[in-house]
Amino acid sequence: MLGALQRAVPLPRGPVDRRDTDRFPIERELRYRVLSGKNAEVGVGKTVNISSTGVLFVSQTPLSPGKRIEVSISWPAQLDGKCNLKLVARGRVVRSKGNLIAFEIDKYEFRTQGSKGLSGGAGG
Repeated sequence: MLGALQRAVPLPRGPVDRRDTDRFPIERELRYRVLSGKNAEVGVGKTVNISSTGVLFVSQTPLSPGKRIEVSISWPAQLDGKCNLKLVARGRVVRSKGNLIAFEIDKYEFRTQGSKGLSGGAGG
């Protein structure tokens, strides 16, 4: 399904943009959890744009670069036209500016999303 992103119309790039992949302006609900540390740090946000290798999103609170996180994103497509999906991705924060977070994807998978949306948490 990320392949569908690659077939969509890409955002124009500026002259100093060094990204290898196109970004797509997709605004979706997002939940995240930090994968390290004893305290379960979780939060919510909204995506700003998505590529095949990363996600730019706005979170409730700042996240430091280097933190490993798992995000769940409410996906705009349905399985067989009737079952909601979510994209679950793991990786690390590569940049942050206030509450604007750039996340690099290491691993991802699509899962079915329950009738309550993403309210079950980032991993659920």
